[in-house]
Amino acid sequence: MPASLVAAPPSNPTQAVAVANRLRPVLLHLARHLRREPLAAQVSAGQVEILALVSGRPGIGINELASMVGISPPAMSNAIDKLEAARLVSRSRVSPGDRRRVGVTVSAEGTRIVRAARSSRTAWLAERLGRLSQEQLATIEAAIDALEALVRQEPAG
Repeated sequence: MPASLVAAPPSNPTQAVAVANRLRPVLLHLARHLRREPLAAQVSAGQVEILALVSGRPGIGINELASMVGISPPAMSNAIDKLEAARLVSRSRVSPGDRRRVGVTVSAEGTRIVRAARSSRTAWLAERLGRLSQEQLATIEAAIDALEALVRQEPAG
């Protein structure tokens, strides 16, 4: 991490609110565009999100997955049922001693869909970034470290 991000004093709270008010709608709009990128006809953007999470955490449980996505465990169970019916995920017992604990893993086809969605979304973003001036692109690249630090911060309180 650049030293400027580590040693910098806290920002002005008024300035932070002003930046947040400008940044939030831009990030929401960008995320909305990325989620709308054409996907395989058989899956929704929400299903791709679930597939990507499971792909990164094979054997993850329904409750943990529901918590990560921000939906109830019964709703996640229904979502997994649909993905399982499409043969994009499978469930298996994680622990022989606990029959209630079931882990979810992504199938080869589910992995293919996640890769295709990432590739499509990256291409969409790269095409738009390519239209910016060199200075604008460098500014966005320089902001990535700060945005990553923002995401990694623990909640206040």
